[in-house]
Amino acid sequence: MRPTMSMALSRPRAFVRSDTVQRFLAFGALLVLIVVFSVLSPNFLKFENVMGILLATSVNGILALGVTFVIITGGIDLSIGTVMTLAAVITGVLITNMGAPVLVGILGGVVTGGIAGLVNGVLISRFRIPSFIVTLGMLNVAKGLALVISGLTPIYFNSTPEFNRGAMGSLIGSVVPGLTIPNVVLVLFGAAIIASLVLSRTILGRYTFALGSNEEATRLSGVNVGAWKTAVYVVCGLFAGLAGVVLAARLNSAQPSLGQGYELDAIAAAVIGGTSLSGGEGTILGTVIGAFIISTLTNGLRILNVPQEWQTVVTGGIVILAVYLDVIRRRREA
Repeated sequence: MRPTMSMALSRPRAFVRSDTVQRFLAFGALLVLIVVFSVLSPNFLKFENVMGILLATSVNGILALGVTFVIITGGIDLSIGTVMTLAAVITGVLITNMGAPVLVGILGGVVTGGIAGLVNGVLISRFRIPSFIVTLGMLNVAKGLALVISGLTPIYFNSTPEFNRGAMGSLIGSVVPGLTIPNVVLVLFGAAIIASLVLSRTILGRYTFALGSNEEATRLSGVNVGAWKTAVYVVCGLFAGLAGVVLAARLNSAQPSLGQGYELDAIAAAVIGGTSLSGGEGTILGTVIGAFIISTLTNGLRILNVPQEWQTVVTGGIVILAVYLDVIRRRREA
């Protein structure tokens, strides 16, 4: 039987039940981690430590939102970590070196991420180069550009204290005294709401699922697969640019040597949250839960004085387990 567009678009609905189960499992795992670390360390639930988890999740979570779109299409983006760094450096150059207004610097950082995503998307969709190869190359290109543009030195925002103050201040704390949740956490949740709406309520979201479910059926239905796939990578790049701005604001500096390695945590968050590496399945809520699992696990192991190398081993093991469970689930549903 010839594949049709309706078949491709209906695929996500067929997985509603499994998506829901996956989200509940991820949320249950997060609760278990919180309980275990709370029992093992009395410092875990202290307000300062909880804020540390939220701050750590703000950057990784935003990166994970963007890469969720790409993974749903069946692709991968290994460049988001260094693209984030390049966006932070561009923000620093615009605000500090060129004296541009803060809003212009923020826009420049986000647009930088979008341009990187556009290049990735064009190379993947038009020239049919595998996403793994293209984004691996972009990883190094963005890393090198960040180092060259910054002159190998950090760029500090000392002349614009409002940049860091706006990020680390607390609108909630001004309304509810004592509940000083940093504004960057609100940026994460705001970005998650926007990503969820785009994925579930727009034609881009529908085609994102269609591409991952059955790209050939989507193409045969007359859809410009190349253009929509490129759009997905642009969206991923925009989120990476936003993450770079948030990171720069948090640190009050653009650090050109940071970034590489963040992409692995972001991909892990999406996978743990139920986004299938086979494509065609994933949710923004699951990704946010996955990001909190990564941050909570890392924070808890650090509090328990587990060496850094073993923290990496544990995180990698959890990702492998999540992928394995996804494979088993798909076999049962086939």
